[in-house]
Order: sequence, then structure tokens, then C-alpha cells
Amino acid sequence: MSVFRFAPSPNGYLHLGHALSALLNADVARAAGGRLLLRVEDIDETRCRPEYEAAIYEDLAWLGIAWEQPVRRQSEHYDDYRAALAKLEAMALTYRAYESRAEVARAASGRDPDGAPLYPGRNAILSESEIARRAAAGEPYAVRLDIAAALACTGKLTWTESEQGLVVANPGAWGDVILARKETPTSYHLSVVVDDAAQGVTDVVRGQDLFHSTSVHRLLQALLGLPAPRYRHHRLNLGADGKKLSKSNAATGLRELRAQGVSPADIRRLVGLA
Repeated sequence: MSVFRFAPSPNGYLHLGHALSALLNADVARAAGGRLLLRVEDIDETRCRPEYEAAIYEDLAWLGIAWEQPVRRQSEHYDDYRAALAKLEAMALTYRAYESRAEVARAASGRDPDGAPLYPGRNAILSESEIARRAAAGEPYAVRLDIAAALACTGKLTWTESEQGLVVANPGAWGDVILARKETPTSYHLSVVVDDAAQGVTDVVRGQDLFHSTSVHRLLQALLGLPAPRYRHHRLNLGADGKKLSKSNAATGLRELRAQGVSPADIRRLVGLA
């Protein structure tokens, strides 16, 4: 049986972009006679709030979307992520990087597919003595994946993309990605791979903005011995400025639209599903 999931972060209220993704997942799960799961991606403890999580359930129910219980909350599964990270560490594929974000930005060797400064590589910024000093002082660090060593452990990686077929992964474009930080034992990339496997997800339906991230996810799946779902990266709902919708834009927030008398059927039309 096909298993789909919708995985929002409770760091703001849902908007039309979330509605498109949630409705698409519900529609394709129903058409396939499959299951729809809900996951709350709440590892960012500085931005995620209980009221936003409660609003997610309220908004999805208003849209007429039903999901299986229990809901998987990432903050309740840190041990799973620690275990995955420990496996990669045992394979000598990770290291601690003590550079600040500003230091990385100044020394960046380009941009990653998300447009963020590309980390120039281990020991490219700090000397061994400075790394040792910062480690001894207990300063903050990021746990990074040694992308060259990781790629040496895998062959050619691909994934199956709906309506496109086989896509060749290019995880090297991301450089040494962050898998965890001192204060948080995981990252988006690591958590989503572990979660999809733990929940038995067979089909990932998510926004086009995450298309390139799939290269990293396929690499981690291969390294950790986890199954690869099928993927479908759908179009995005863009604002009047042509940019991806933001949770700070009240004009497209589901709560605000509902308060204005907009119906769930209207939402379907607004996101192009009617």
C-alpha cells in the first residue's frame, strides 16, 4: 500500500502554499487507495510554538483532510537521529566544524542549490590549532558530512520522479552539508530521511523548492541503508512578487482567509486544484 505524508513545521501559520501540498497529498493518497500520515517537523525549538502546531491541525481539518494517528513529532525522536548520526560517525564520514556562519560566508567557494554560502571544506578556514582551541573551549559546532568520503562509499545515485522518470542525484553540489549542531542532534536533511523510513513512506509529494535536496536525501538513504521513496515535486504557489509564499504574508494565510469567509472549496480554486 502506498504511504504519503504531509510534514509542516510549526514555526508560523499555514498559507496557500501549504494548502496546495497538503491537498495534493490527500488527493493522491485517496486516488491510490493509500494512507496519509502527518508529521510535525519541530526541531527548530527557537521558532516552533505549540499554538502554531495546534493551528496546523485546525487548518487541515477545516480543509477536510484526514490523517492517521499518531502524529509523528520530530522533537520526540531525537534518539533516532542520534543513532543515525552515530552510524555515519562510525563510518568516519562526519566531522565537527567550528566556523561561525559569518566566517563561512566570507570564505564561501560559491553557493549551494538553495543559494546559501557553500562551505569551502574541512580545514579551509581554521587552522588545526584554532580548531583545537575552540573545541577545548566548548564552543558551538556543526556536524558536517564529508561529502567526498561519502560519495566514495556509494555508486551512481538516482531517484524516481513522477512524470519525469529517473533523475541522477548530484549531492556534491551541496558540499559538506550540516547534519547536526551542538545544540540540536539533527538537521532537516537527516531527520527527513530517518522519518520517511521509520514511517514507511513510499511516496514523497512536496514542493519544487525541495527538488535539489533530494540529492542529499538519496545519499543519506544509501549510506544508512534506508529505502528510497518515489518523489513528486509539485509546482509552487507564488506571491504577486513572483517569490515563494512566506508564513509572514498574512494575505495568503489560511486563518486570515477563513476569517474573511473563504471556504475550503475556494481554497482549492485558489491553489489550482478545482
